[in-house]
Amino acid sequence: MPEPRLKRMNLNVEASLHDAFKATTAAQGKNMTDVLLEFIEQYVHKHLPQPLKKGRRG
Repeated sequence: MPEPRLKRMNLNVEASLHDAFKATTAAQGKNMTDVLLEFIEQYVHKHLPQPLKKGRRG
């Protein structure tokens, strides 16, 4: 199975927020990328518009 196509994202945050996020994820034994990807997946799943249902109009 081919590797999924990846896109790079850049994000500007205040240094203090970056440092706190890095320390928090490290304390949980996780890395920042994995935590951000998990958040993005959850956000998209929650907010993605649902397709219109086909069928009779009522």
